[in-house]
Amino acid sequence: MVAKLTLGVEEEYLLVNPETRNVMGNPPKGFFRACREAIGPRVTPEFLRCQIEIATDVCETAAEVREQIANMRGEIARIADDMGMALMAASTHPFTPWKRQLPTQGERYAKLVSDMQGAIRRMMICGMHVHIGLEDPEHRIDVQNQIRYFLPHMLALTTSSPFWEGQAMGMKSYRLSVFDGMPRTGIPEEIESFSEYERLIDAIVKAGAIEDSTKIWWDIRPSHNFPTLEMRVCDVCTRLDDAITVTAIYQALTRRILRLKQDNMKWRVYPAFLISENRWMAQRHGVTGQLIDFGSGKSVPYSDILEELIAWISEDADALGCLAEVENAREIIRRGSSACRQTEVYEQARTAGLRKRDAFNAVVDHLVKETVAGI
Repeated sequence: MVAKLTLGVEEEYLLVNPETRNVMGNPPKGFFRACREAIGPRVTPEFLRCQIEIATDVCETAAEVREQIANMRGEIARIADDMGMALMAASTHPFTPWKRQLPTQGERYAKLVSDMQGAIRRMMICGMHVHIGLEDPEHRIDVQNQIRYFLPHMLALTTSSPFWEGQAMGMKSYRLSVFDGMPRTGIPEEIESFSEYERLIDAIVKAGAIEDSTKIWWDIRPSHNFPTLEMRVCDVCTRLDDAITVTAIYQALTRRILRLKQDNMKWRVYPAFLISENRWMAQRHGVTGQLIDFGSGKSVPYSDILEELIAWISEDADALGCLAEVENAREIIRRGSSACRQTEVYEQARTAGLRKRDAFNAVVDHLVKETVAGI
């Protein structure tokens, strides 16, 4: 019997001025207090003042995650609207320069700036983190080693950052290019056991490089604060349905891997070097490109890779009650991820004769509308 796999999801959003479409570099006083009063401690400031973060309670199903995030997105969007702002779920803003943004006040943020300097000052990016509850720390490491292979698959579905400072960056997730400027990021290497993981962390903590494992920003990591395995590779999804699809895939994949373990089997563990190449391919092309099938040694269309993934985890998704959410990944293929749709909106506006800035304004309007669609 596979243990219950609880879920928790964090999302980061940008606050924008609905008239200028720039980010709100300094939201009105009282905004975060109003959000806290309406939502409670599940809403927090982020590194920059133009950002806000939410976190669900511990959930048992993807449907429960959906309900909680829908309520929080809706409530924050309402409060933002009352204060002359709009909520936008995208991993980068199409044109606002990061250099104009101010960090949130507080000792924690001041220390991050002091330690990271220019690497963190560029962090006008937003992501989605999904936690899966695994009480046994050895299971966290074992699942991490195997599920690393699938991180590019999930990244591709979430890509939402094709633009940066008024430029089309030629990739579906430019967010990762920014984030990779930080230390201790990317695909972690294979780790033998939880005790080995602790030894790795202790080595740099004792050397004074970091305070604790919260400063390990891998694409997937054991959480420092909770008995969970935290997936961090994904862009924040503009459409809530897409976020729930990836959450469901992560939960079903974890269950599938644990079922293999019960039969003394495992998914093949690949070197971080190879997985990182697929990560780049997902970052560059998203669902419109290819990934390497390391079993066959060939690059395969993402749509084919996805069908194999759905088939492999369908039994587990059905057992978890999230098969419909998993199969919604095909809809993302059909209409494209947020990055695909942003690019389409921009190109249509330019074709219609709009100047560059007005075309980017149309992208922001599109993102604001999709952030609260269907909630």
